[in-house]
Amino acid sequence: SRTQSQITSHISHISPHLKNLAIQVLLNCIMIRILYFICIWGVTNTSAFTIVPTRPASLTCLKASKDSETVQQHAYTTGTLIEFNEKKRTHAGKIISAAHKSNGGARYEVVDLDGRKYNIADKAVSYAMPISPNDEKKIKQIFDAFATALYEPEVQLRRDLDISPELLEMAWEETLEDEDHEHKLTATSLVELVDSHKASSIEAYKAWRLLRTDMSHVFFKELKEHGKVVAFKARAKQAVISAKKTFCNDANNADDEFCWV
Repeated sequence: SRTQSQITSHISHISPHLKNLAIQVLLNCIMIRILYFICIWGVTNTSAFTIVPTRPASLTCLKASKDSETVQQHAYTTGTLIEFNEKKRTHAGKIISAAHKSNGGARYEVVDLDGRKYNIADKAVSYAMPISPNDEKKIKQIFDAFATALYEPEVQLRRDLDISPELLEMAWEETLEDEDHEHKLTATSLVELVDSHKASSIEAYKAWRLLRTDMSHVFFKELKEHGKVVAFKARAKQAVISAKKTFCNDANNADDEFCWV
């Protein structure tokens, strides 16, 4: 261009420093024009360039990563009978639906024997008794027995299971020596140990409730998993002697046959 020619003609008449500066200005002008023509050409030929939407792709990856990190909590199946707590009260109910929250936690809709419905979180469940297809045929009788067991006093639980304080103490002694099972006892293994037969679902629930009584706590301490009592560990002999003394010194337990010997 004419402007560029004028600049070139005067380069020979200026100092080397200014000469280099002038050349740099000239090159910048040329580069600006080249970039201008490239932009114009790119707009009129949209197929020549593809704009990659990097931000949406990145967000999708982040969402996928977040979802993959959300682990859904194990949920009990529909039809399971449960013991649960609601507003500081203990109830027996049957799960009629289960769902998961966005954070993966399980929630249940539960109905009791009287038809009242509750919406509870998994942490409210204390005990769960799965129902098999065969049990489903007699669910009403099983539900009645389960709810009755919830409110049975300790003495009645002992009678139902035919487990006296002496037999419970013998079970403790056996468990204390059982290193293979780390001195642990479950509700079903208690029935098998004392009565020499496989525990029914209702027997297992009653045994679990019996092992949670004050008298049983003389011999065993509760073991929890995810906040739920799943097993019982035999106490050391000295701890049992001390716990029995405390139990029997309580006026409420003075008439208990456990304290007669």
